[in-house]
Amino acid sequence: MSFNNQRGRLVSRQHGNASCSTVFSNTFQRVKMEPLEQLHLSHVLQTVSALESVILRSFGPEGGQVLFTRDTGQVMLSRSGKRILTALHLDHPLARMVVRCVWKHSTITGDGSKTFVLLLASLLRIIHATATKEPHMFQPHTSTKAAEAATARHLADRLLEFALTELDELIVLNVLPHGFCVSLENFTAKTQHNLSFQTLLVSFFHTRLGYAYCDFFRNLFCELLSHWKVKDDQPSFAIQLLNSSFPALHTQVSGVPVSCSRLIEGQVIHRDFATLCPQVRKQPLKAVVFNGYLQPKLLTTRDALELRCGDKVTEDRGIVHFSSWTERSVESIIATLQSFGVSVLLCALKQSSAVLAAATQAGMCLVECVSEEDISLFTQLSGVTPISDCRRIHPEHIATLTFCKPLLLGAHSRRRRLIDEGRHPCRYVHLDFHDCEERLKVKPCSLVICAPSEGQADQHACAFQDAFRMLLTALEPVHKTQTAPKKTIPSEKCTSSHADNISNETACRVRLHQKCVIETGCVISAGGTFEFLLHRALHQYGHSCSVSVNTSAVSQLLANALLSVPQQIYSHNLKHFLQAQSRVMALIPKQPNTLSTNLIHTEGPLGNGKLNLCSCKKGNMSLKLLDWGLESVSCKYQLVLAVLQCLTNLLRMHMVLRTHTILHTKSHNSLNAHSESSEDEDED
Repeated sequence: MSFNNQRGRLVSRQHGNASCSTVFSNTFQRVKMEPLEQLHLSHVLQTVSALESVILRSFGPEGGQVLFTRDTGQVMLSRSGKRILTALHLDHPLARMVVRCVWKHSTITGDGSKTFVLLLASLLRIIHATATKEPHMFQPHTSTKAAEAATARHLADRLLEFALTELDELIVLNVLPHGFCVSLENFTAKTQHNLSFQTLLVSFFHTRLGYAYCDFFRNLFCELLSHWKVKDDQPSFAIQLLNSSFPALHTQVSGVPVSCSRLIEGQVIHRDFATLCPQVRKQPLKAVVFNGYLQPKLLTTRDALELRCGDKVTEDRGIVHFSSWTERSVESIIATLQSFGVSVLLCALKQSSAVLAAATQAGMCLVECVSEEDISLFTQLSGVTPISDCRRIHPEHIATLTFCKPLLLGAHSRRRRLIDEGRHPCRYVHLDFHDCEERLKVKPCSLVICAPSEGQADQHACAFQDAFRMLLTALEPVHKTQTAPKKTIPSEKCTSSHADNISNETACRVRLHQKCVIETGCVISAGGTFEFLLHRALHQYGHSCSVSVNTSAVSQLLANALLSVPQQIYSHNLKHFLQAQSRVMALIPKQPNTLSTNLIHTEGPLGNGKLNLCSCKKGNMSLKLLDWGLESVSCKYQLVLAVLQCLTNLLRMHMVLRTHTILHTKSHNSLNAHSESSEDEDED
């Protein structure tokens, strides 16, 4: 599949074979934008279907890589849905709106971008078919198009309302009993819970990076997490720290095999020394962080210099005197730093030649233009605060380092080639902290990600950070407070023969002022297990006698749409789809009124406090489902809600008005910046 426009084109390849080429932009050309364009339901479906066709080739465990090429010859290779969609340059506002929704969801949860588009397209197809067949389902309209649009909007609104009020309890009662609980207490212990955690990581890296490297990066991820895990603290704290500081914690190296990726002690400052690097000393080193200029500036931004002297000679003397004063102030600052024993200066801004000369003469090493991320991590690990006023240096501003030395990364042959070409190889500043392990109870280390090309290294780095985001979502419980009596959600079809004989276990599902919680770390077998179970639960809910006709129609609509995900996973073989569905259905207990409470946490008057049981004992059938790996239940729940919210917003749009004014928004600028950075990759 190819996507051609002024900036680049998209080529999809799978299993090393070139696929048939189809011009992607022609799909959007059929939805031609006029100065004032009336949007119809078919336009929305057509636009989302075009995006779906782009990501289908990379969907599922057997999905291939997607190769973007530019007219300059630069390429980007990725199977990440977010990277693929944000690399497209789309003209239609509906397409950009969908991509923005996908980008926001993936930035939070780290996963589900391709399933987002697939589920959204499936919902639109079913809604389009329903609205076309019964356009006057809810209220009559004079125009057929208007009736279809109104029906579609009404169905989308009811879907979102149903998901916000009923979906979480359906998942708790019908999906969680067939799941597992992931524990992060010990990443290397060979227990069932920790094997589930490692299986979850392997599944994630497999969908992002393929079979070849999923085990390798799983082990590297666990090793990194174990170094940063604070003793006697929750593992989620370490994950939050790694996620927020990941730009400063990892270094990408191209031209090196992936197997060279490793952890190195301490922190890597992604700049080179501006002066001579420090000599090896036995005693600890002292370091200071500066936010501003060490030499006072004659003029700053938006300042004007006004000289009112009598002649030009006097003006020149005034400037010379000011310059001499600033040089003397630099010498005074350097002398003050020497009195504290400081030998390493980390500066956020570029310093003047006078500062570099003074630091060199004093035997200090100086690193300038240090990024904000590197400074933030340095201050967290060292416990010092950056200096804004160079004349006010106190002991609390001084950090103690074990070492500070240059670091050369990359293959020796590549470094030699760069030197022969007159270019400098990548050299960074490598340092470690003196008492960080005793003070913070962690072992600081940095991640070096290696790959043959820059594009692959960036892909591996994005997979690492998305894994942190996925774990944060999985470890966050989903709360929902009830303020009204809850309807009974049956596990089987409600009939008059057994409606009067509801067991006590089923009666416990009715709660007043209760709180349903999807516990932290809930995972379930991948390969469509979540969709199969929720499809069955929605189907039974829609056919129960306790719901209205409209609610039944909405639940059936969502149930049918969910099946599109496993259908696409097993699209290469329909027999495998039926076998997978049969294996999942075999896990469901045959007793209709048996209440499984695995991983359920309820609170309320009838609950008598807390109910937290683990009764998931399904034997070998559950182990067979583990062949597909694991996925987070919280991530799937958040995905369904995000898709339904995007669906509602799409169907509320009536027309598009083209203007000549550029609208700047934060998310739009961030999305464009990410798209531009995705394209600026070297050749693979």
